[in-house]
Amino acid sequence: MAIKKYNPTTPSLRHMATPSYDEITAKSSIKSLMAPVKNNAGRNSYGKITVRHRGGGNKKQYRIIDFLREKDGIPAKVATIEYDPNRTAYIALLNYADGEKRYIILPVGLKVGDTVISGPSADIKPGNALQLSNIPLGTIIHNIELKPGHGGQLVRTAGGAAQLMAKESVYAQVRLTSGEVRYIPINCKATIGQVGNIEHENINRGKAGRVRHLGFRPTVRGVVMNPNDHPHGGGEGKSPIGLPSPVTPWGKPALGYKTRAKHKASNKMIVKHRNGK
Repeated sequence: MAIKKYNPTTPSLRHMATPSYDEITAKSSIKSLMAPVKNNAGRNSYGKITVRHRGGGNKKQYRIIDFLREKDGIPAKVATIEYDPNRTAYIALLNYADGEKRYIILPVGLKVGDTVISGPSADIKPGNALQLSNIPLGTIIHNIELKPGHGGQLVRTAGGAAQLMAKESVYAQVRLTSGEVRYIPINCKATIGQVGNIEHENINRGKAGRVRHLGFRPTVRGVVMNPNDHPHGGGEGKSPIGLPSPVTPWGKPALGYKTRAKHKASNKMIVKHRNGK
């Protein structure tokens, strides 16, 4: 994928960089593989805001993605490559030999007309899905299950890639994009290859309005608020926060504060943390 830049005919175009969408081959999606999405504006089921700075934005529909890849032994041909407004990666429409259609996350190197398959007999090539026990060491993988049959949960973002490092009895060691190395049951499935749309990190929205279209509302710094609104607020002119470290509006540590539970059950599955410790 290439990045498209613009002549600075307006201030917002000066630094704007958008995808060229060269890989996209279809302008519309299959209606049977779409579902409505409700915009909750960051509110939970009780109406309380649990994620701040959300609301508005363009309407969109969810594309039902096949994270399970449980149709073993049935080949599928890539029909189209499409944009998905719900994720950073592109998606590919598969036409299975039995007539069923499904979406998958598009890996690097997969093109329209290619054939993919899942199951123990699948070749080691992008788009094929196998259990970790059938994948050679050192292979780049994505869409990795944490529990067999639960569907891929890890490494699904644009440009994401994990590597199979080792196999030990019932577990495999996988190095994730963050650098974390963790144990994953060896009978979990993963898809071969790196997630496509690698250039996504180079996108520059150009203006605040384009961010609003995505459903993000403005974020105000605490240091410019009044002291009754934020612990960082108050003071004459630009002033330091007057605290040992930054805190949230509710006084909890904001940076460098470990939020992972010390006694979380899955801690034993982490071989090496992403910070190298």
